[in-house]
Amino acid sequence: MLTTDEIQAYIHSIPPSPQVLQKVLHHLNDGELHKAASAAEEDPALKLYLQDIVNKPIYGFKNAIKELPQIFGVLGLAQAEQIIYNYMISLLTPKQWQLFKLDQRSFHDLQDALGLSWKKILEHKGIDDKSIYSAITLLPASIIVCEALFNAKEEEVNLLRSVKQIDYNTILKRLSGMNLFDLCLEIAKVWEMPEVIGKIVYAAGASGPTPTDPLIADLSAWMHLLFFYQLSQPTASQAGLNDFLEFNIDYVQDIYEEFSELIMDEEAS
Repeated sequence: MLTTDEIQAYIHSIPPSPQVLQKVLHHLNDGELHKAASAAEEDPALKLYLQDIVNKPIYGFKNAIKELPQIFGVLGLAQAEQIIYNYMISLLTPKQWQLFKLDQRSFHDLQDALGLSWKKILEHKGIDDKSIYSAITLLPASIIVCEALFNAKEEEVNLLRSVKQIDYNTILKRLSGMNLFDLCLEIAKVWEMPEVIGKIVYAAGASGPTPTDPLIADLSAWMHLLFFYQLSQPTASQAGLNDFLEFNIDYVQDIYEEFSELIMDEEAS
């Protein structure tokens, strides 16, 4: 089994270290979109990343948006912060995935799909909280950590998969004593996110009792359904990511139809 120190070493590789990112996040936390855009101009790679993100068809802008003040303006505080966290994660994304059948493009597409769907859900719920918007970044971050943990024990993982056909979530528990949502909770602590964020994402794993806090219970149910929906898509499913979430119909039955109309039906149209 991996030691606690080894697990913590992987998790601590996630927090933002580039000074520019710290400045951008600081200005976003202060509600200063213009200052955040000015700070982002100092990092050409970040600028290109933001330009690429907002001009993807999935974002639906008819005309190309190139200038950072305009990009931050159309994104708004909450979504801009979420995308900066996604950029942080992109700096640590493996150039070549070994265990999960992913590549950089498919992983970033998963990030985008999760982020945009979560934005729709929060707007639907009338929630405008930067931290809660950014909560959706914890799952992709934990997938990167999981890939690193598995690569450290590649022979053992491959043996378990080939001989016993054990799912990735069970392997993760055997190697680390944690599941994917335990990793999410640890990353939330390292990123110093508000405690409620870790609780929402952890509860979205639906492996424990329903939270007593109404906000956490409601948002974690929506997030659980969103995770199941996105991890069941062909690319994520073929990569084995759907191993990490056991769908709990009882947890989401009250919102399933509403979710279907908001997310699934709109994407199908």
